[in-house]
Amino acid sequence: MMNRRAFGLTLGLSVVAASTARGLTAKPPRLIKPKRLSEGDTVGLVLPASNEMAADDIAWGREQLEALGFKVQMGRHAYDRHGYFAGTDRDRAADVNAMFADTNIDGIFCYTGGWGTPRMLPFLDYDLIARNPKALIGFSDITALLNAVYQRTGLVTFHGPVAGSTFNEYSAENFRKVVMSNEAAGLLEPPEKRPSELVDRTNRIIHLSPGKGTGRLVGGNLTLLAATMGTPYEVDTTGAILFLEDIREEIYRIDRMLTQLALGGKFERAAGIVFGRCTECQVRPSGFSLEDILRDRFGSLGVPAISGLSFGHIENKLTLPIGVKAMLDADEGTLTIDEAAVS
Repeated sequence: MMNRRAFGLTLGLSVVAASTARGLTAKPPRLIKPKRLSEGDTVGLVLPASNEMAADDIAWGREQLEALGFKVQMGRHAYDRHGYFAGTDRDRAADVNAMFADTNIDGIFCYTGGWGTPRMLPFLDYDLIARNPKALIGFSDITALLNAVYQRTGLVTFHGPVAGSTFNEYSAENFRKVVMSNEAAGLLEPPEKRPSELVDRTNRIIHLSPGKGTGRLVGGNLTLLAATMGTPYEVDTTGAILFLEDIREEIYRIDRMLTQLALGGKFERAAGIVFGRCTECQVRPSGFSLEDILRDRFGSLGVPAISGLSFGHIENKLTLPIGVKAMLDADEGTLTIDEAAVS
């Protein structure tokens, strides 16, 4: 994954200059649920952000989707290279628009994240997307796309594995439960304990602030959510269960981004907060731990909060439907999906 340290400084200017849209933090339109995916359906495969240097890696991602039972249609610009992007901003957006417009496409997977999705947001046809609802799946940099589409159109989107992810049994089964079933996913169970662990350490839940909260799920990668603050695409957390994760960030940068969201009122307006994993995040010997920072930010809010849920840049990935009603029980350390995410 590309290092994303510096892009927040220029994102706001580039996106606002390119877009005439405003008010995405207002209440989203009526909720739209895409049709559930079934084996034999055709899914589109797009690269809305970074390119992939090895064409065979994209072929591997396509084969993974085929192994899940789908037919796959590649985006026109999937193999393009424009600097470190998979094509120009307009071309990457055109691929997403085309997949929604194509009546033969039943759902849309992103191949990878990296960096670049926020740059294409002004060029998406949100009216077209709303008229042609389909499951849109990805995570990491795709966070910006998922939340913008939900907030502008009301379409439920899915923070889940990209085609380039590892689809182990846990990740694949959870994906099927959320995206390929029109029943509520219910309680999101943790992965099985590792045989080498007497008491589960890998999947341990940390209780940050007690209580229960109910609201629609929003969120994703912390870096992307912080980068879109002050733009027409910043996340609306009012009455929502906000979920966050990140990778390869030093703790002081996690602190900085959480502070940015806190100063923007994003935490106090939420009904609950779930921090997943911070994979390969560096802790300096003389500094704060991640737990220190999370307790500092969430512990005194009066909003239920936990960390350690299994989503993000890890092998065992939950698929979280953005826009769907969920219940966080911070006392028990559980998250429950209360309604079906697909029709």
